[in-house]
Amino acid sequence: MIAEANPATTHSLDRELNPWLAAEARFNKAADLLGLDPGMKKLLATPTREVTVSIPVILDDGRLEVFTGYRVQHSIARGPAKGGIRYAPDVNIDEVRALASWMTWKCAVVNIPYGGGKGGIICDPSILSEAELERITRRYTSGIMTMIGPELDIPAPDLGTNDRTMAWIMDTYSMHAGHASTAVVTGKPLNLGGSLGRTEATGRGCLIVSLEACKKLNLDPRNCRVVIQGFGNVGGMSARLMERAGFKVVSIVEYDGAVFNPNGLDIEALLKHRKETGSIVDFPEAENMDRDEAFTQDCEILLPAAKEGVVTSRNAHKIRARVLCEGANGPTTAEADAILKDNRVFVIPDILANAGGVTVSYFEWVQDRQGYFWNEQLVNGRLEEIMVNSFRDVTSYADRHKVDNRTAAYMLALDRVVYAAPSSQYLPIWSTSTTSTAPSRPGVLHPASGISQ
Repeated sequence: MIAEANPATTHSLDRELNPWLAAEARFNKAADLLGLDPGMKKLLATPTREVTVSIPVILDDGRLEVFTGYRVQHSIARGPAKGGIRYAPDVNIDEVRALASWMTWKCAVVNIPYGGGKGGIICDPSILSEAELERITRRYTSGIMTMIGPELDIPAPDLGTNDRTMAWIMDTYSMHAGHASTAVVTGKPLNLGGSLGRTEATGRGCLIVSLEACKKLNLDPRNCRVVIQGFGNVGGMSARLMERAGFKVVSIVEYDGAVFNPNGLDIEALLKHRKETGSIVDFPEAENMDRDEAFTQDCEILLPAAKEGVVTSRNAHKIRARVLCEGANGPTTAEADAILKDNRVFVIPDILANAGGVTVSYFEWVQDRQGYFWNEQLVNGRLEEIMVNSFRDVTSYADRHKVDNRTAAYMLALDRVVYAAPSSQYLPIWSTSTTSTAPSRPGVLHPASGISQ
């Protein structure tokens, strides 16, 4: 999706695509608008804990290979850290830090009692056997054992991991703990304490906030063309659910190509085609299309649902969507935000749009701890209630304080985290500077400062 950089601009583009710097820029903007105390700002900008672990594993051919793994806990102010574990060859500590911080703000935006965490292992799961992946997972779990637990840090699946991975983590943790601990991870198989509705939760959340955006912008979903980048769990499920809801999904963009049908794609048929051929290209009921052209075509809703950094200063001006619904984490760089705002693109930020997954993970954790499991109708109903309320909280905050949706989401999240931060009883939320331009905001009464939030 990103244009080729020339040597003169490579460094600046590298900085733009650094996820930790992007997360930091959004945080700083919101903190400054709030007039946050400098000490509190430092506290919330710095990860609480991070660890790098060495993972020695005997591969199937008898070779010893040493992998590197990370776990970062950004904040535990509102509850145990929560966040997935990704397996990918390009995992790095800055990416994990950024993803952990986004989890902090995401959980706060939807107002569930978690902080933010994230993990990752540098490996390519596509070239590893199931036995090798299991050995890597169990060794990694042993390395982070003291950091995780139902009251400490609760991992979940992410890129390159799935319910099977979570089962290995749960089993390893339980063996060390001496008892079965189902609540140590979420995204597990159903017969090990998983929750109904978890697999489709992120995609369902994207559908819910897209419908709310249509209401706010007076758009008829039946007349809305949707372009989805990524056709994995999030993108594939979003496509399925949006098609069922009446949206016209006209394009799917993947790493190896894109397909287009102006009358709307048959998503189930496309999923079947990919399963049979290994690719979405050459789908008989659509035409192949250039990836960049498909990504920037005229549409009502653009839904990036793969990795971070796909909307940058290089291509943001080409985006012709009315709504950008961020199904992926960090798909838009901080530099691109200003361009999208100038072009009046209605952005549903990632910390709101893709929060359906962590919300149902919270439901799973609650069910495990209660030993009482809900039917799918109840799960989906409670998810819809939280996503709708959170969308309205963010957009009303944005309207009231004349900021964009992303800034509003971060400001709202910061309010909620500061409320619970360990130092909040000593540090006022507002700077004592007389030059502060912090807006007056609705909300609850801060217990220490007495300031209405």
